[in-house]
Amino acid sequence: MTETDPQFEALLVYLKEARGFDFTGYKRSSLVRRVQRRMAQLRLEDYAEYLDQLQVHPEEFTTLFNTILINVTTFFRDTDAWDYLRAEVLPELIAAKDPDSPIRVWSAGCASGEEAYTLAMVLSELLGPEEFRRRVKIYATDVDEEGLAQARHAAYTDREVRDVPPELLERYFEPVGNRYTFGKDLRRSVIFGRNDLVQDAPISRIDLLLCRNTLMYFNAEAQARILARLHFALAETGVLFLGKAEMLLSHSTLFTPIDLKRRVFRKVPRHLPVNSTMYAELPPPPPRAELTGLDLLRDEALANSPVAQIVVNSDGLVAVTNRAAEKLFGVTAKDMGRPFRDLEISYRPVELRRYIEQAQLDRRTVLVADVEYHRAAGELFYLEIQVNPLVDSESGLLGVTLVFHDVTSARRLQDELEHANRQLETAYEELQSTNEELETTNEELQSTVEELETTNEELQSTNEELETMNEELQSTNDELQSINDELRERSGELDAANGFLAAILTSLRSGVAVLNRDLHVQVWNRRAEDLWGLRTEETVGQHFLNLDIGLPVDQIRPTIKQILTGGDSQELELAAVNRRGRAITVRVLCSALRAPGAETTGVILLMEPEEPGPTS
Repeated sequence: MTETDPQFEALLVYLKEARGFDFTGYKRSSLVRRVQRRMAQLRLEDYAEYLDQLQVHPEEFTTLFNTILINVTTFFRDTDAWDYLRAEVLPELIAAKDPDSPIRVWSAGCASGEEAYTLAMVLSELLGPEEFRRRVKIYATDVDEEGLAQARHAAYTDREVRDVPPELLERYFEPVGNRYTFGKDLRRSVIFGRNDLVQDAPISRIDLLLCRNTLMYFNAEAQARILARLHFALAETGVLFLGKAEMLLSHSTLFTPIDLKRRVFRKVPRHLPVNSTMYAELPPPPPRAELTGLDLLRDEALANSPVAQIVVNSDGLVAVTNRAAEKLFGVTAKDMGRPFRDLEISYRPVELRRYIEQAQLDRRTVLVADVEYHRAAGELFYLEIQVNPLVDSESGLLGVTLVFHDVTSARRLQDELEHANRQLETAYEELQSTNEELETTNEELQSTVEELETTNEELQSTNEELETMNEELQSTNDELQSINDELRERSGELDAANGFLAAILTSLRSGVAVLNRDLHVQVWNRRAEDLWGLRTEETVGQHFLNLDIGLPVDQIRPTIKQILTGGDSQELELAAVNRRGRAITVRVLCSALRAPGAETTGVILLMEPEEPGPTS
């Protein structure tokens, strides 16, 4: 493992403090590559320089985020996995739900929206458009605001929709200009928003959760935190759909595979409630009637029971206590009618409220063993607590009874037994030696197993790294494709401009020569060829004053130099000899070559022969 660069870690801390974006959970290898790529574009050498760049130019944050957050996604990415989801998983998920209950789907790390709209098309095909609009809500989240903005517009190029089957493209997209826009009627069921999987609270009660090729960018610790949030987000029978580089081999307590090859998992339910609402404030119960006869006998039997007992009704109020409970915990008749949660016994020596709720939900006895209780006098008790649900003849919940068994004596006997066992163990030193040898062999086998598990995890990490690099290369390829398209357009425009200029020069009746400041010929048109007998290939790049033509170029030299130093255009009439050897008079117009507001970069010579007059 490579050591972390303190300057790089300082850069990550600055990003977190300045913009509230925590990259510390990302894999360092891919994160360093993306940051160094941006630094190379800016020609910066180290992270300290780039940190200064971010502090001086706040707009650089956006460019850096776009570089780090690789938005590589397509419609129906990994077709085989989508076919399995459409044919096997979604029909079973829909059939298990009530026909009127909503279907909630979450696309985490949705990038520019292709995945969310793929879900919309698949569910619409299964349910029908009307049923889809009535029941389905698709929540699509990402941390990249630019990607979310593009997703909300739902407009894609021909290249971006190439993986959409033609029949679905025709049914769900509308051509607008040179783009395809996803239909507005289904788009209303897709809700886009920003969500950081590491920091933000998850969306709850989700039936299908897609988090594809997102976990592979995070380290193991961040992956564990995210998976715990995704487990909380899913409904009890919820399904998790991951990317091809993510396997969850070490998270079997949270998810169990439905199809490991296609990375489809089901949530492993947890039976203990997470948040209880049974102890809300309720009105006090009506006053109890005086007990007579058999009721009095039952009440006295409970009050004199040697085992401490407390009865809590279905509203969470203390209904009955006995003398043993009063002696052990200080609960008196004054506490009857009070909310149980207000009593110290509800949370000390152990949190009883969640066990009460579990017993009420499961309708079965819950046993809380080996509870240490220190009384005010410093005396230590060991308790075994039974939480028994009380139900009527129609299985209606009446409340629970808490029975506190004092097992201090049993615990002491157990401690004595353990002490005796330890003494017994010392008598078998030879056997222990053999056991140690067996344990050594077992440890070696365990070490081998751990090495194999480590190798498997390394292979998994390597696979994720390769998938990350593949997406980076795909992103770079898309950028190069865009640059090539732009260069092709510019080349076409340049060819058109050159053709247009050549047509102008060919159409002029005058010979044209364009010279740079060193008097080398840059342009030589067709008329100049006809006039002096030298082709363009023979003149371009040559010094004008060295050309062997019938024009007395030495007489033009002063005029050219004057124009190059800022003089005005001048016209000369010179006697010359054309390519046929005939004496002619040539009008030469010398003009400066300059762009508006710029310095003179050369000279333009227009050479027009005058027709000879009639001879006498």
